[in-house]
Amino acid sequence: MDTADLKVFEVVARTGGMNRAAAEIHTVQSNVTARIRALEDELGCQLFERHSRGVALTAAGQRLVPYARRVA
Repeated sequence: MDTADLKVFEVVARTGGMNRAAAEIHTVQSNVTARIRALEDELGCQLFERHSRGVALTAAGQRLVPYARRVA
């Protein structure tokens, strides 16, 4: 697990969307999505439920938020 991935996760969790997170960290949405998917693959669980209007944290994502905030 990379600290940069946790920082991206924290921004997505806080902003509620991949596009909003990408704008905040000055990168493209595809990079944010790729980092989140890689983190989910590494952890073996889904961290976000994707919706047409953004994302919502799953139970696993909610458990990861406090740790990600400490790193970010």
